[in-house]
Amino acid sequence: MDLSNLKPAEGSTKNRKRIGRGQGSGRGGTSTRGHKGAKSRSGYSRKLGFEGGQMPLYRRLPKFGFKNINRVEYSAINLDTINALAETKNITEFTLDVLLENGLISSKDRVKVLGRGELNFKVNVSANAFSSAAKAAIEAKGGVVTII
Repeated sequence: MDLSNLKPAEGSTKNRKRIGRGQGSGRGGTSTRGHKGAKSRSGYSRKLGFEGGQMPLYRRLPKFGFKNINRVEYSAINLDTINALAETKNITEFTLDVLLENGLISSKDRVKVLGRGELNFKVNVSANAFSSAAKAAIEAKGGVVTII
């Protein structure tokens, strides 16, 4: 056996259906499209969500809500996360770069520090926003809060 006599397995390939090649072929005339109607015409494509002329679902349901284009999305970092990082890696200065290196945020994230958990160390934290509880907890331990 070599490359010159390779063949596909028996029954694995079929000849394509050649339509519109005259009445003698058995697939002439309407060319397997049935009689009349939009689906038999060339260039037909059904509209997305079309339900055969019935009022489509996307028009039956009412519209509601909106997307605020001015919304600012923050990644939340809690005090217990900062405390755990300070404990395991002896970090006292928390900036966006430190959080990025430790995999807590991605490069374009804005960070908001939230007040869940206890803080056992004096830490200096720089972030885009702070909750009042987080700010009070950091300053109570003698740390510095810097808003970027």
